[in-house]
Amino acid sequence: MAEVSLHKLNKKFDTTHVVKDVDLQIRDKEFMVFVGPSGCGKTTTLRMIAGLEAITTGEIRIGNTVVNEVPPMDRDIAMVFQNYALYPHMSVASNMAFGLKMRKFEKSEIEKRIKNAASILGIEELLHRKPRQLSGGQRQRVALGRAIVRDPAVFLFDEPLSNLDAKLRVQMRVELKKLHERLAVTSVYVTHDQVEAMTLGDRVVVMKDGVVQQVGEPLELYNTPANRFVAGFIGSPAMNFADVTLAENGGRPVAEAPGLRIVLPDALAARARAKVGRKATLGIRPEDIHLAGAADSVDHCFEANVEVVEQLGSEILLDTRVGAATVVASVDPMVKVRSHDKLKLALNPARLHLFDAESEAAI
Repeated sequence: MAEVSLHKLNKKFDTTHVVKDVDLQIRDKEFMVFVGPSGCGKTTTLRMIAGLEAITTGEIRIGNTVVNEVPPMDRDIAMVFQNYALYPHMSVASNMAFGLKMRKFEKSEIEKRIKNAASILGIEELLHRKPRQLSGGQRQRVALGRAIVRDPAVFLFDEPLSNLDAKLRVQMRVELKKLHERLAVTSVYVTHDQVEAMTLGDRVVVMKDGVVQQVGEPLELYNTPANRFVAGFIGSPAMNFADVTLAENGGRPVAEAPGLRIVLPDALAARARAKVGRKATLGIRPEDIHLAGAADSVDHCFEANVEVVEQLGSEILLDTRVGAATVVASVDPMVKVRSHDKLKLALNPARLHLFDAESEAAI
């Protein structure tokens, strides 16, 4: 049993409040990912769980034990760092064995654990090499191996893939997911990359300015973001936003802005009716916009001026201007479009999002 519980967790550096009242339950065997922009407090939170950073106020439990005052080595955790932190003068095997030797494990047990970890990670032939003789991906595996031999209750990952090239990062994401399923150990992973968060996490914690904005499964964050920040941070390309005024036409709420007039679908209209006459922010993802056809209602169409055409092979991203707003649309790669073209686009009304102009909370 290795649940991790954070209760009213706070961290201040002098007068700077970097982690603010974080309440979170990380379930046993769960892969929990913290994501957010630089300076949002995600790494500081991870370091407090590890015991590498003192807590200002609050409580951390690992299992049934409050670990606020427990030294890092006694928390039954293993951490994988961004820079791998391998000893350059030691072989791979010695790097993996170092922590176990410090804990006075028997030599036979150390050899058994190293052999098992090397087999899991496919690095058996690297055990006698030094870190300088390894590629970035191999060093990453050694750092993982050093954590695995500890057989901890909790794995902590601090942006472990950030030093790898793009292709290797994709490969290692898959390997990490397989590794978690095989080991079934509670894991906490910090990243600034929302794609990593979406692909790795059982659940994702989105942070901004030290505050948890939303916690949920990846598709929950994608489909029902709690506020404008989560909506814009999760998803690639990012969600489109347009500042609109909520009005009423024939008894139906509509969102209006220069060059844009969208009749809200029933479910969203019911929530927006009380805010008619007020400002709001309309959100729609690029993949929910397409070239208008005969089947599309005029209530959900708008004119757009194409500014940039991005050919990506599997799709075309159109950067367009709609009134004062920039709108990105993801369209079929077979479509023939050029810069400065004028198009009629349509959106999927069921995928519209609406946010309060002041609080930025989802309506």
